[in-house]
Amino acid sequence: MSLGYRLLRPALFALDPERVHGLTIRALKWGLAGGPGPITAPRLAQRLFGLDFPNPVGLAAGFDKNADVPDAVLRLGFGFAECGTVTPLPQSGNPRPRIFRLTRDRAVINRLGFNNRGHAAALARLEKRKGRSGTVGINLGANKDAADRTADYVAGYERLAALASYVTINISSPNTPGLRGLQNPDELAELLGRVTEARRTTGIARPIFLKIAPDLYAEAIAAIVEACIAHGLDALIVSNTTIARPESLRSRHAKQTGGLSGAPLFAPSNRALAAAFVAARGRLPLIGAGGVASADDAYVKIAAGARLVQLYSAMVYEGPDLAARIARGLNERLVRENLTLETLCGRDAGHWT
Repeated sequence: MSLGYRLLRPALFALDPERVHGLTIRALKWGLAGGPGPITAPRLAQRLFGLDFPNPVGLAAGFDKNADVPDAVLRLGFGFAECGTVTPLPQSGNPRPRIFRLTRDRAVINRLGFNNRGHAAALARLEKRKGRSGTVGINLGANKDAADRTADYVAGYERLAALASYVTINISSPNTPGLRGLQNPDELAELLGRVTEARRTTGIARPIFLKIAPDLYAEAIAAIVEACIAHGLDALIVSNTTIARPESLRSRHAKQTGGLSGAPLFAPSNRALAAAFVAARGRLPLIGAGGVASADDAYVKIAAGARLVQLYSAMVYEGPDLAARIARGLNERLVRENLTLETLCGRDAGHWT
């Protein structure tokens, strides 16, 4: 953590978390955060899905919901950034308060409910960055009151895919009632079939990722892996927030409803990631999310089966320079141990299964 953030954090933590988030987005818009740009080195750079990743550390969806600041995010040191979750129509989400810091647990609980300004606003923002470098994905969701949620994902692909490096189908948020039901086999097959058909008929060939929950048995994860492979998806993101509440939680907000992220998610998301790695047998690349707060965490996540990692909640506690520190630290460890990301990937998956 930088000295500046260490001094600023007590004042920020005295404010409502959602207000702090809004202030952070404004600071990035105004160029107040600065940053070194994407950190890279020969052992960090990868080309996957036809895309260039200067390092494997990405920003997870949820931070830049409306694609307001992807380029500012990349300047913080991230290798890629994922905007969203975006729904076809604007929606305000759930009533406030809806974000809770679990400071003693280095965790966050949110029940935001896909609050965002809709496809039109995201489209306008993404159009403004045409021609710029950097890998910027878009995370798609469905409106809470949609009659046909699968149609919302199809509409998102048709409208936004051309302006994104990749598209993520988010069916794993616990804060939209019934959404996680799309992970069930029949619903998932229809969803993936219709979205990949949209990719074919539009001629907009973008990598498609699926983001799943950590609260699944290994058998269910294996079935999802097979469905992704059968429908030609490019990667699986493991995982979203959890509805579980470990007994180890000590913070006063531990019983709040919503998705839990941060340090307590690290182990369960690694178990889900390793289960997906074992099921995939090299046929489907994985992106690991959940609890990454250090270079060592990123190393462990990759060793559990990830080709790329994503983070968000840890920035609340560690500050905006976290991605750069993780990338540099990860590179130092790879050099020290004479490893590449490819040789490290999945090496310790058996530890988690």
